[in-house]
Amino acid sequence: MIDKHTLALISIVGSSLDMLGALYLAYDLLGGEHGPLRTLTRGVTYGALFGAGYGLPLGPVFGLASGLAHGVTLAWEFSRASRRGPKPGFWYDTSMSAIRGCGFAVGAAYTFGVPFGITFGLLSTAGQAISYRFGMRPTAEYKPATRPRMTRLQLFGAVNRTVGYAVTGYFSSLVAATGTRDRNPAESRTRHGRRDGDLRIVHSFH
Repeated sequence: MIDKHTLALISIVGSSLDMLGALYLAYDLLGGEHGPLRTLTRGVTYGALFGAGYGLPLGPVFGLASGLAHGVTLAWEFSRASRRGPKPGFWYDTSMSAIRGCGFAVGAAYTFGVPFGITFGLLSTAGQAISYRFGMRPTAEYKPATRPRMTRLQLFGAVNRTVGYAVTGYFSSLVAATGTRDRNPAESRTRHGRRDGDLRIVHSFH
């Protein structure tokens, strides 16, 4: 006998897949190369990919918050790049970084505690904004390709994000540990170390 909650979850997943399929069909019929449906399709696709990637190891709330933030920002940035818009400025880069930072902050605050989440969100926003100014943006070297490719800049960006988020997670753990008064210091260090380790694993694949 299948539990009613399991049936409800299956129904929600099925409806979501139906909606995703309808979006792709509408894109083929009405979207056009630079139409709004293409942007929407990108947002749903990136949101689902990043939401699943973050949600599986860190929980559904973290996955939902970060997936939504990444879906919105990446869809907008890649659509802008495909239209060959003007070079983004400081406030554009900061806004994109802040939206993703807010997604991280909400998810991390729910999963690991408010002090950790706020610190991680602020540091990740600052780190992304600085990387943008040095040309390390998602749309760097964006161009159509017939097969998957990995350039040196993309590889460097992956390494940069892995190290950067590892350091950010470490400092966020220190801040959270400083603000927490546990009776058992060893237990506190273990818990905050686990937070740092979880984020290092996830961001190594980002």
